[in-house]
Amino acid sequence: MILVTGGTGLVGSHLLLRLAEKNEHIKATYRKEARLEGVKKVFSYYSEKPWELFEKIQWVKADITDIPALEDSFKRVTHVYHCAALISFDPGYYTKLVKVNIEGTANVVNLCIKFGVQKLCYVSSIAAIGKTVGDKKATEENEWTPQGANVYALTKYEAEMEVWRGSQEGVPTVVVNPGIIIGPGFWESGSGLLFSTAAKGYNFYPPSGSGCISVSDTVNMMLSLMTSPIQGARYIAVSENISYQKLLGVLQEQMGKKAPKKALKFWQLELFWRLDWLVHLLTRKGRSLTKVGVAALRKPEIYDNTKAREQLGFNFEPVKESIVFSCSKFMEENRK
Repeated sequence: MILVTGGTGLVGSHLLLRLAEKNEHIKATYRKEARLEGVKKVFSYYSEKPWELFEKIQWVKADITDIPALEDSFKRVTHVYHCAALISFDPGYYTKLVKVNIEGTANVVNLCIKFGVQKLCYVSSIAAIGKTVGDKKATEENEWTPQGANVYALTKYEAEMEVWRGSQEGVPTVVVNPGIIIGPGFWESGSGLLFSTAAKGYNFYPPSGSGCISVSDTVNMMLSLMTSPIQGARYIAVSENISYQKLLGVLQEQMGKKAPKKALKFWQLELFWRLDWLVHLLTRKGRSLTKVGVAALRKPEIYDNTKAREQLGFNFEPVKESIVFSCSKFMEENRK
């Protein structure tokens, strides 16, 4: 029996689709009934009979921070894909990020130990990859330092430490570190906000860039690792390093908008994060731009996927293919 935590998210829903297509015995956790509709929608993107696939999943209502409920979901489970996480770069969410990403992962790891799970796959992030010095590419071996890290990165790194603790206590583990995951169905959260933003056709783009990967490649790498003898290893899951100018350009062109032409200057960003802080101070609204976030844009990381290509024989698909498909679904759902 396979358990997927965070089954109602972008990665979790696409993973469940693949597992259902393979007729695996599956359990998945969810927190709110309404979120299940998002999974059905994702299934409908790829299947003419999404209901048949959806009904193959045994859904368990459980929050990873609720140990008794989570423990019920582990019964008869042999393999675990831990996809559940909170994504936020707002310092005001640090306590929640610790609760979900670190403590929640510790709960999952402890139950894997208790129930003798045969293998655990954890979905981490390139945010947990240490920074490089000079012009070197970032690899899985980069030394971690908390200096200059945002709150999300701090908690994802500590969550990985919980996973490695589980590995030392007898649970075979693998970790994937995806970049920006491109995929359809969740337009108002995470990387889905890129589509909502691109649809507005802004003429400005931020400096720098990041590593990107399609959601299908992310899932395929996870499935490959879980069916392999590999354990105790982490893999950068990035197919391409793309500038934000290029990424937004492709997104906006696919939506019939003009590509952005004007680069935001650092003096503007320095001003914006201060104004954002002031608005937060006066209104208590969440932060959308921080000092740490602007500083990170000054030195973009270039992520090296050699380990995945050579050790797993993994062939990544062009990110543009996922962008084109995802934009088509976004346009279908948001026609005026």
